[in-house]
Amino acid sequence: MIFIAVKFTVRSAERDNWLPAVEEFTLATRQEPGNLFFDWSYSVENPDQFVLLEAFASQEAGVAHVNSEHFKAAIDTMSELVSEVPEIINVEVPGDDWSRMSEVTPRNR
Repeated sequence: MIFIAVKFTVRSAERDNWLPAVEEFTLATRQEPGNLFFDWSYSVENPDQFVLLEAFASQEAGVAHVNSEHFKAAIDTMSELVSEVPEIINVEVPGDDWSRMSEVTPRNR
């Protein structure tokens, strides 16, 4: 799978607008046939930073994603809200979903 992690640092005044602004993009991407996951979170150290973890089943699915109309519209929207160029990791990894971490398991209480 193609695994992508992106850190978006937004303008402080736009922090509360970020998730609503990317909601349509998020929902459309999750409906793409080759999308495996597309999840937002935010940094606990920098309240202006949102982190996107996403994965696609293949290179072809990734190419279809960046060529989609919702991607192009989102790039335009995000460019208005960010305070700096996003940081990205884009790698191909084996598998097609999250694995389970063997070191941590819930304890019975």
